[in-house]
Amino acid sequence: QVHLVESGGGLVQPGGSLRLSCAASGRTFSNFAMGWFRQAPGTEREFVAAISRSGLSTLYAESVKGRFTISRDNAKNMVYLQINSLKSEDTAVYYCAAADRSGVVITTSLMDYWGKGTLVTVSS
Repeated sequence: QVHLVESGGGLVQPGGSLRLSCAASGRTFSNFAMGWFRQAPGTEREFVAAISRSGLSTLYAESVKGRFTISRDNAKNMVYLQINSLKSEDTAVYYCAAADRSGVVITTSLMDYWGKGTLVTVSS
């Protein structure tokens, strides 16, 4: 089992920044590809960013490319999502997820473990 806990969400004005964190516990963190997903009210959960086990490979949704940065610290069992230039359409619950797979994983159905999410609200 892997337990994931997200933090860092909140209310931010358009153009602002946030750093989301995800703390992992349980099985060996470096064995898992990690990802961030988000879900806005009335929509399906969607892929945001993914990072491989080593951190050497990353992938982003087109809608966030250039504004979001995913990173991980395997020594601290942490994964992060730096969010810049926030837009109102970024408002959503952001979820951290882990997949016991190599490479980067961007499909919700392939993720093995999920956190409970942290809410990001972008509003003036």
